[in-house]
Amino acid sequence: MDIRDVPEAHLDRALDLAYLVFHERPEEEKRKHHRELLMPCERIGAYDGETLVGFVAAHRFTLSVPGGDLPCPGLTFVSVAPTHRRRGVLSAMLAELYARCTERAVPIAALWASEDAIYGRFGFGPATQGASVEIDSRRPLALRIDPDERPLRLIDPADAPATVGPFYESTRAHRAGRIARDQERWSGEWLPDEDEEDDALSPPRIVALGDPIAGYAVYRTKGENEDAGTPALVRVDEVEAETPAVAAALWRYLASIDLTDTVRAWGRPLDDPLFLFAADRDQVKVTGVNPALWVRLIDVGAVLTARSWAVRAELVLEVRDNRIPANSGRFRLTTDAAAGGARYEPTVDPADLALDVRDLGACCLGGTRVVDLVAAGLVEEHAPGSAEEFDHALRTARLPHTDDEF
Repeated sequence: MDIRDVPEAHLDRALDLAYLVFHERPEEEKRKHHRELLMPCERIGAYDGETLVGFVAAHRFTLSVPGGDLPCPGLTFVSVAPTHRRRGVLSAMLAELYARCTERAVPIAALWASEDAIYGRFGFGPATQGASVEIDSRRPLALRIDPDERPLRLIDPADAPATVGPFYESTRAHRAGRIARDQERWSGEWLPDEDEEDDALSPPRIVALGDPIAGYAVYRTKGENEDAGTPALVRVDEVEAETPAVAAALWRYLASIDLTDTVRAWGRPLDDPLFLFAADRDQVKVTGVNPALWVRLIDVGAVLTARSWAVRAELVLEVRDNRIPANSGRFRLTTDAAAGGARYEPTVDPADLALDVRDLGACCLGGTRVVDLVAAGLVEEHAPGSAEEFDHALRTARLPHTDDEF
């Protein structure tokens, strides 16, 4: 295999390969949109002669981590031709990506996994989780707190980057795992007129509370389909609020839209205040919890020293990484909560914790507890109490959360 950049002239080849792999046959308009989406991406291909048999694209994202931001390629359209499976094609493309990231001092990468079983082998760990929620809105939403009574207003999606965009950006500092959105991401990816998965849904609607904005929700609706037995629906894509009262007002609005009787929200944070201020949990149900953003630590030390820490800790970590040897070995991690940083230095001292890089990726944003990984047999605790000490240092005020699927 020849691993090299995929030029613009080969974009249609890349799309044909992706549609073959994912069993899709999109309309021309969707194909055009995918082509435009891939244009600014970094594109790595595997060629067998002149035939493109593997493809990986990477968005040039910025990802929030506790206390700051890091450049983070977001992998998408990952495809290997069915004729070339199990021949090291994906391994070679990801190795090339990791090498490029190392050269550019880009310490972290991320993706949404089409198949969970694949990406752990390449060092990715599920760093954020999402809860699917269903609200029975045939009756008023029962709440334990008083909603914010400031006026609500609908916002034209075309104005979203200028109106709700700054508010969204301000929320990124409060949760790790969030992707910065430029105008193109708002308009082209987050708020397209037609939903890619369900063309029966309405165009996106945005409702905002307060002036200046104190919170907003993005949603779509569709009427009842008696033949299919599906209810009249409000599908919620995003709710952001600066206070619980603002969140309560937005959820009350979403559950009171006329001619609908079900509200469904996918990928809500596991610590969403809705789950606590809803007065009737038979009315507000969590219907599933799934991994969301998978993170790959390309330079473990750079990520751990870039994030902030909740308390001081000193631990020796023995890290295993069979894809990026520079990450492997024993390292002393010393966190400094007051200064907001950490030191990460090689050591020959005995390890307090031994873990795979994928599990370090899963807990690095504060979304997975190390003590749970120990209990699952995935992390070895050589020094009693060290897993709990690591958890105390990793803790964030809010759990990491990712809305943006890519």
